Amino acid sequence: MSAPEVTRASVGLRSERGPLLLAVMLSIGLVAIDATILATAVPAIVDDLGGFTSFPWLFSIYLLAQAVSVPIYGKVADLYGRKPVMLLGIGLFVVGSLLCGIAWSMPALIFFRLVQGLGAGAVQPMGMTIVGDIYSLAERATVQGYIASVWAIASIVGPTLGGVFADYLTWRWIFFINLPLGVAAAWVMWRRFDEDVEPRKHAIDYAGAVLLAAGGSLLLVGLLEGGVRWEWDSLVGVSIFVAAAVLLAAFVRVEARAAEPVLPLWIFRRRVLNASNSGALVVGVLMLGLTSYVPLYAQAVLGHGALVAGLALAAMTIGWPIAAATGGRFYLTIGFRRTVLMGALIVVAGAALLLPVDADSALWQLALPCFVMGIGFGYVASPGVIVAQSSVGWEHRGVATGTNMFARSMGSAVGVAVFGAIVNSMVSSGAPAGKPLDLEHLSAGVLAPAIHAVFVCSAVIALALLLSGLLMPHDAGRDESGGS
Repeated sequence: MSAPEVTRASVGLRSERGPLLLAVMLSIGLVAIDATILATAVPAIVDDLGGFTSFPWLFSIYLLAQAVSVPIYGKVADLYGRKPVMLLGIGLFVVGSLLCGIAWSMPALIFFRLVQGLGAGAVQPMGMTIVGDIYSLAERATVQGYIASVWAIASIVGPTLGGVFADYLTWRWIFFINLPLGVAAAWVMWRRFDEDVEPRKHAIDYAGAVLLAAGGSLLLVGLLEGGVRWEWDSLVGVSIFVAAAVLLAAFVRVEARAAEPVLPLWIFRRRVLNASNSGALVVGVLMLGLTSYVPLYAQAVLGHGALVAGLALAAMTIGWPIAAATGGRFYLTIGFRRTVLMGALIVVAGAALLLPVDADSALWQLALPCFVMGIGFGYVASPGVIVAQSSVGWEHRGVATGTNMFARSMGSAVGVAVFGAIVNSMVSSGAPAGKPLDLEHLSAGVLAPAIHAVFVCSAVIALALLLSGLLMPHDAGRDESGGS
């Protein structure tokens, strides 16, 4: 079907495939809202459960579980179909949400967030894979607008609901709200999604799955906690990376011999997949830099409250879906390579706009670069997933989608480590002697240059997006049959 023949009536929510699209949107909405709703309720959670020093693990353990499970879910979906994997993911996410809502301590809440993360590792990539299965390349340009609208709504609804529940009800409702949404998504998915998967006996790559999960987990823990809970060059820090390297090397050896590898090594020999995955990794790095330090800069340096500070970051989460919704018009006309390069240039421009920001800047001067970078992210990340899907056949689409999202999660972990190391090293030298490193004892004069160093580093890293765009083949996306 050519692009002019595609209309919202033919692919939208009122079309024959509309109920399934709605189920995908509801499923992705679970993950999208969860990504923004928790941060606003952290003070209330700590007041109730305690464990201030442990609360960062509420985010880290979720990221860890999601990242290491994504490639495994992708392979299982290619073997047995998308529907069972999606239903499993929704089920884990709903059960994890229920357990989080009744958590009695911070350690219990952290463990239940791990269950949620395992569910999220299936939901988001399977949603995008299902879209890739039931819509053509031209149709996905329109459908992407619906998916992007989920993230746009979540960027506003999530923080608002989190604040309302924490202030007027109880923080536990930020998890209970997932229950009716998850049940509705699962019911529609069960009733409306029929797959024709050829039944045959499979050689499950259990060894590869275990080695990937173990090696990936150790690598992410080393990146997330290095320089925080232990020094990078300490025995613990070095041992974790050595163990991760050994396990991942063993994983590569197993995958080279496996009949049906969980992560086929040919993924890394295809130029289009390397380009899209490298772009996703860099986007993950930059996104975490903004998410972690823009609100902190707005509060601790510019002197705004938490709600106003959140608006600066919301500018990025609004810019991204706007670009994702309009990206199809570009890659169908000028191609994927030029669209990704355009997005990379926009990200570089936004990162450059962050450089003049200082303690005397207005909030809009901080929010505008975030909005610009969000637009750039949308033109890099969304077309990157679609071109990865379009370069392979059905039997490999789950792996291609999962690998792309795994790359973004790994980038997020790297971003946490890199930017955290920069800030920690700078505030340590400027903090009062004998005082702990927390906001109570750090002045704006100490935090401002430390966070500004993150902005400078982001501008340098943004240049790497141009390299990923240049790596993209000129004819990327022209053949949906799975050519090399």
